[in-house]
Amino acid sequence: MLLIDPTANVSPLADLERSVRGTRIEIGPGAVIDSFVKIKPAGGSGEVIIGAHVYLNSGTTIYTGNGVRIGDDTLIAANCTLAPTNHEFADPATPIRLQGFKPSRGGIVIGRDVWIGANSVVLDGAVIGDGCVVGAGSLVRGTLEPFGIYAGNPLRRVGTRGR
Repeated sequence: MLLIDPTANVSPLADLERSVRGTRIEIGPGAVIDSFVKIKPAGGSGEVIIGAHVYLNSGTTIYTGNGVRIGDDTLIAANCTLAPTNHEFADPATPIRLQGFKPSRGGIVIGRDVWIGANSVVLDGAVIGDGCVVGAGSLVRGTLEPFGIYAGNPLRRVGTRGR
């Protein structure tokens, strides 16, 4: 089910796939979904809830997996990937594509007023606190404290907003 607020601006070049399993994808008021953004139901039945005034920049890909929640006023720069799912691969005698998916780590939760820099990857179980800044090219997993500035792979805290 795809629910788009009438005040949202979704580019005709965005690719918002409808789920065959009924996964809910919701785009809030004033949100902007730029060209070449891809939202793909894959790897689970989690919902994608995009808050008010969120901006998803060109080339960003979101898999529904175990769910994604993006808080109001969040900015996600170009070519980011949100992947709230993990393939199982434990059995070397079985092709990975046939092993299904690992249990959920809780999906992805992104707070309000967050900025995620270009080419960053956010993985299943990530919780990004309100007001965080994530530097370009970062790999995000685990919990990021509110108003922290984080960067890198491995990710590390490099500062705090307002200080």
